[in-house]
Amino acid sequence: MKFREMDTQQIETALETSVRLGLKEAEVNKRQQLKGYNELQEGEKQSAILLFFAQFKDFMVIVLLAATLISGILGEYIDAIAIIAIILVNGFLGFFQERKAEKSLEALKQMAAPQVQVLRDGEWKRIPSREAVMGDILKFTSGDRIGADLRIIESASLEIEESALTGESVPVAKLNEAIRYDVESIGDEVNLAFMGTMVTRGSGTGVVVATGMETAMGKIADLLQSTETQITPLQRRLEQLGKILIFTALFLTIVVVATGILQGNDLYTMFLSGVSLAVAAIPEGLPAIVTVALSLGVQRMIRKNAIVRKLPAVETLGCASVICSDKTGTMTQNKMTVTHVWSGGKTWNVSGTGYQPDGEFYDGEKKVAPKSDKSLHQLLTFGLLCNHADLVVKDSKYVVDGDPTEGALLVSAMKAGLTRESIMNNFTIVKEFPFDSTRKMMSVVVKDENGKQFVVVKGAPDVLISRCDSILWSQKSQFLSKENINHVQEAINGLARQALRTIAIGFKPLSPGTILLDEAEAERNLVFIGLQGMIDPPRAEVGLAVKESREAGIKTVMITGDHAQTAKAIASQLGILRGKEKVIEGKQLAEMSMGDLEDVVEDVAVFARVSPEDKLKIVKAFQNKGHIVAMTGDGVNDAPAIKTADIGIAMGITGTDVAKEASSLILLDDNFASIKSAIAEGRNIYENIRKFIRYLLASNVGEIMVMFFAMLMALPLPLVPIQILWVNLVTDGLPAMALGLDKAEGDLMKRKPRHPNEGVFARGLGWKVISRGILIGLATLIAFIVVYKNNPDNLVYAQTIAFATLVMAQLIHVFDCRSEKSILARNPFGNKYLIGAVISSLLLMLIAIYYPPFQPIFHTVPIAMRDWLLVIGMASIPTFLLAGTFLVRKTK
Repeated sequence: MKFREMDTQQIETALETSVRLGLKEAEVNKRQQLKGYNELQEGEKQSAILLFFAQFKDFMVIVLLAATLISGILGEYIDAIAIIAIILVNGFLGFFQERKAEKSLEALKQMAAPQVQVLRDGEWKRIPSREAVMGDILKFTSGDRIGADLRIIESASLEIEESALTGESVPVAKLNEAIRYDVESIGDEVNLAFMGTMVTRGSGTGVVVATGMETAMGKIADLLQSTETQITPLQRRLEQLGKILIFTALFLTIVVVATGILQGNDLYTMFLSGVSLAVAAIPEGLPAIVTVALSLGVQRMIRKNAIVRKLPAVETLGCASVICSDKTGTMTQNKMTVTHVWSGGKTWNVSGTGYQPDGEFYDGEKKVAPKSDKSLHQLLTFGLLCNHADLVVKDSKYVVDGDPTEGALLVSAMKAGLTRESIMNNFTIVKEFPFDSTRKMMSVVVKDENGKQFVVVKGAPDVLISRCDSILWSQKSQFLSKENINHVQEAINGLARQALRTIAIGFKPLSPGTILLDEAEAERNLVFIGLQGMIDPPRAEVGLAVKESREAGIKTVMITGDHAQTAKAIASQLGILRGKEKVIEGKQLAEMSMGDLEDVVEDVAVFARVSPEDKLKIVKAFQNKGHIVAMTGDGVNDAPAIKTADIGIAMGITGTDVAKEASSLILLDDNFASIKSAIAEGRNIYENIRKFIRYLLASNVGEIMVMFFAMLMALPLPLVPIQILWVNLVTDGLPAMALGLDKAEGDLMKRKPRHPNEGVFARGLGWKVISRGILIGLATLIAFIVVYKNNPDNLVYAQTIAFATLVMAQLIHVFDCRSEKSILARNPFGNKYLIGAVISSLLLMLIAIYYPPFQPIFHTVPIAMRDWLLVIGMASIPTFLLAGTFLVRKTK
């Protein structure tokens, strides 16, 4: 059907719907069963079976399987079965790790799914876009993402950005009239709106004419498919590291095998040893562990009210050096609260914060009853009359349904015992002239219980005072003299110095039978009653978050459209504006070149009266000075700055779909403190990844070194192939995963931000890997030599000692990896997951040594109790030798 050619009535008939009432729920269910959900079908996902078999595609595992086949042919059945069992266990571990990462990422996609406003049974409601069906009536406005293909039936200054479909970045002006001429392309169908496109201006209503794969976006769904997991820069660096490790391991393995053969060991044993060593040396589980660590970190961020949309943001968070944050709602409560009221030269203080309608009125230190003062009572009454806001209770909290400023006036009146219900018993609203940004006022015509009519006006003080010719002074109306105007101006300035936003209220009695034709006639010759001064109070937790961010080397910059005076007061309260730091207003910013801004940007703490477009300029200035910038925003016009920032942060509550689409992080609670928590989590994730890289590689170096040194010294093999594989399984998997769950070190947020180009082995990690690995290898070899030289006829016993020493050395070393400093720098029992993993590994080692059915498989014999002193003593040396040097440095 060519819906673009139809008028509204024809569309209603064709789709069996009603523009006025929408669809009934029963009809929606029927259409959903017929057509399915309104979503794009993703490309086929790899089945669980294929994902499992993919774990065995690694080159070294294939070689090991070949070696196992040779073992079977040569009659070494126990070895063959044991090696296959270990390969299967490794495969299952990798499979479960990848499935967990996949499910975590799917959960994140679901949380970021768009929603639409739909008309059902005559009521507007918000639903996930996947539940929309053909014939549904959808409403949308600037910042929304279109949830299905629509035929537009109402439009007001509507423009939609359709670059995802057409490649044209310029928004298209949309109309609601029928088009009865041929169109050349989808871009010419100006009365249709398409799934996935963005409303950049205006608003409209449309009827759903296509869903899911039948939409224009569905037909080119490959453009929008995003099922591939994003690879972070860190993962890319680790892939490169893996290639280097493979070549290094292969080289050392060939050397070990060749040396062993030259020294008289048989070819089969050395080949199997070499392959086992190569498999042990290459941390093939590293990419999976990194993915799991990232996804688990992302889950922790969700619990701290931050949704990560793009995994690279997790890594980038740890590098952030500047946070550019909006003020309203992010640093403040977004709950305008009246704290001062002025009328006739008198000021009253009002207690209580937020929307809780509890508070008192004070004249200086003296508590007063608002009803006892006519001017005060009238000011509060008229502030409630000229008002659309409602106070509702949600989740045991008071919430304003409506404009926050009107909400503040409503709550201040309620603190005086006034309610809309009680007032409407005495007054009837006859007519309303809504607020508009040009007039900066709103007015209502009301009639009291005696039939008298008058106009009530509220608006910007400077505008409203210019429309007055009288003022309420000493509870009486008198001529507005120049002196009175000066009093009012002094009051406005006094409230502004306290960072208060002021709303003025006036009224005008009307003669009986007066009919007001327009607002210009209504809003003149007014009586000025007074002012209500309100403030959006700072969030209690933000001051501490700003302080902790500063200690972490992160500068916080407030960017707001609010007045400089208000921004300055809030910024000072929160500790953002300190010392000689500057405040720049939008007017000054507009006159600055990029070079001028770069010269001063690092000394600026507050940008006030700026437009969203100015944010982009500010972000680029900081980036040009070498900073990694996190940028918050909620509107359509914020999207370019959010996208340009290194970490774009959208507001989850007030944010538009455009802002969320451009962002890499969404704050569920719109709270600045959640940004700080997300940065701390990002830093910890990166540090944990470094920890298990350090642990895995040092352990693998130790395994290679013990074999390599033994070959060089013409000694028998300290470890047999099955023992090498068992050590790799027992000590690598669980403890490495547990390190990924480690809590942050106490000084993590007191360190400077990490440089984005910092290598994985920076800050001495490479030296720690090599030095600890060599020491683990030497300690294992010494334990083997001591036992073997004393009893050369019992090689199996010496190999069991070496096996136990290597496992114990690695399990002690894992606690050293928890800190950049030393094992002594942290409480060893601080990570319960690691304790559990180490205990599990110890039990598996002891089973391999003491459980009789396993002894022939792993070529082990029971170790005498006295020899455990040797094992534990040698295993402790690599870690505690270096811990001793840490203590020496600390005492100096």
